[in-house]
Amino acid sequence: MSIYDVPLFSMLRTRMQWHQERQQVLANNVANADMPKFRPRDLVPPDIKRPMLASNAPLGVTQTDGGHLAGLSGNSSAQFRTTSGGYEVRPSGNAVDLEDEMIKVAANQMDYQAATTLYTRSLNLLKTALGKR
Repeated sequence: MSIYDVPLFSMLRTRMQWHQERQQVLANNVANADMPKFRPRDLVPPDIKRPMLASNAPLGVTQTDGGHLAGLSGNSSAQFRTTSGGYEVRPSGNAVDLEDEMIKVAANQMDYQAATTLYTRSLNLLKTALGKR
């Protein structure tokens, strides 16, 4: 069994890659804080439960009652979403709030560090169990 087949490591790698990509998107938001009509974007969090499912079939939404809303049709795996923090838009049309973006950058950095620490400690635990330490 390869280390890439262990679900914990797969989920942590996915999470770390997501945090790296999110850092780029947030940096782009900060860099375009003065660009007219720019809307900040953010990444949709990854579904880490997905690899744990036995089948690779896509999950669908079933409307079980007439009062329920129907699921979206088509590709629902949108990578980006426009953030709506409820802040005012400047007269130039720019909606980037630097304070909010910097808070997101700091939170993203802390989450990335937590994931890398967990990944490293899990690897060390495996090495200890195998007697390689």
